[in-house]
Order: sequence, then structure tokens, then C-alpha cells
Amino acid sequence: MNREQHQKVTPRHLKRAAMLYVRQSTMRQVFENTERTTRQYALRDRAVALGWPRDEIVVVDGDLGHTATAAGDREGFERVVTEVGMGRVGMVLGLEVSRLARNSSDWHRLLEICALTETLIL
Repeated sequence: MNREQHQKVTPRHLKRAAMLYVRQSTMRQVFENTERTTRQYALRDRAVALGWPRDEIVVVDGDLGHTATAAGDREGFERVVTEVGMGRVGMVLGLEVSRLARNSSDWHRLLEICALTETLIL
């Protein structure tokens, strides 16, 4: 990690939780693409490297294996959006943007809320 990247994480971010969103669209993907799921959970180590204590990293994996086209059908994603909006999250982590939001409006809503609450996205 270079110095510039590390400077983006401030003490203010570290006072809030890091939220790791883990998702595969179907149970078949969960069972057949275990490496992807493992890589998603491994993002915890990235948050630790950036300064978050392990007990301040919230893993949201309730949508794992759950097919949904809209955010309202994914309770885990809604939880992330709610917690970010309440100012409780310093960083949202996800392996792929498509895992965070299934369409542009969901993604842009999350980006806007993160900007308003000064929440980082990794």
C-alpha cells in the first residue's frame, strides 16, 4: 500500500465500522465458485491492513446465494445503505461493484450516500 492510498483512511473513518458485503447470486455459484467467495471474505484482511480492528469489520453476507434484481430484494444491501446513511460506516468493501449493486440506480444511490457521509469504498 503506498502512502497516498493510506492517507485516504483517516482517524474519522477508523472510528466507524468497515462493512464487507459478500454476495453470490445463486446457491449454485456459492458451491461451484468457492474461490470467489473466499476472495470476498479475504477483503477483511485489506481492512485490517488499512487500520480497522477485526472486531470493527462487519461482514454482511445474508444475500449470499440469493437472486435479486433490485436492492429492495436484498436485505444485506439495504443494511449497508442504511448503516452508511446513518454515518456508522467508514468504509464499504466489496470484490466487484456488481456484487454491491445490481443496477446503476442502486450503485449511484450508494455512491451519493457515501459521498454525503464521507464513507470510503474499496
